[in-house]
Amino acid sequence: MRLIRRLLLAFQFLTVVPVRVGGDVTEKDVAGSAVFFPLVGAFQGLLTAVPAFLITRVWPADIAAGLAMVCLILSNNGFDLDGLADTFDGLAVKSSGHAEKDREKRLAVMRDSATGAMGVIALIVIILLKFILMRRLLSDFSVLCASALFFLMPAFSKWITVPAMLHGVSARRDGLGKAFVEHTGPADAAVSTLMLLLLFVPMALVGLIGPSPLNSFEMGIFLLFAGYLFSLLAVRFLKRMFGGLTGDHLGALTELFEVFFLLAAYGWLRRS
Repeated sequence: MRLIRRLLLAFQFLTVVPVRVGGDVTEKDVAGSAVFFPLVGAFQGLLTAVPAFLITRVWPADIAAGLAMVCLILSNNGFDLDGLADTFDGLAVKSSGHAEKDREKRLAVMRDSATGAMGVIALIVIILLKFILMRRLLSDFSVLCASALFFLMPAFSKWITVPAMLHGVSARRDGLGKAFVEHTGPADAAVSTLMLLLLFVPMALVGLIGPSPLNSFEMGIFLLFAGYLFSLLAVRFLKRMFGGLTGDHLGALTELFEVFFLLAAYGWLRRS
């Protein structure tokens, strides 16, 4: 029963699926939902991959990539994009030479409901890069191959936030990010990693269905280690700039890693 409760919490936090967990929700319940982040990401990936696969039967790759990306954004109402914009608005704060005051000012800027110029630029760049990469994958490789990657992309990007929460510290004394950071343990990270590896099985199956460079787990292992390193470096950087992690930072990491995932996958397939 507790596992189902935490699974529903993961969907409640990360998607627009209309689930609401009743009763008292403890911080441990909140942190425990992180175990299911890769599964929720796979759900978002399914909402991205299936439209891309079907749309290419009628329209060209650029239209398919654009509409598939819209589906991905709508699957969580742009929740992660909001975190990306807030994070880059905070990073735009110029240093005064006093590290502690700078961190406080960056966190205060992030709380502002208005999006600044740097936040808007970050949104445009990320969306544009993601569109270009998704289009190239659909154009240069089989639709089945590209769709498999679209399925895995959100699963990986949601997973990298779990080791970030494990190794990070909270930048605030309250908020959803604090609950995740302070209560996510090694067991949660291990189970979420195992879940991610199981989700990688469909990529191997693509190679069995038809000719595809996705018939090896080498790419998955590479992305796993790259994602872990990405999260560790991000934790160190954000601790220096903000004093730790917030919920917005986790959303920003998700968006940034989706671009990294597509770049790495495209490069891997080109050399295969």
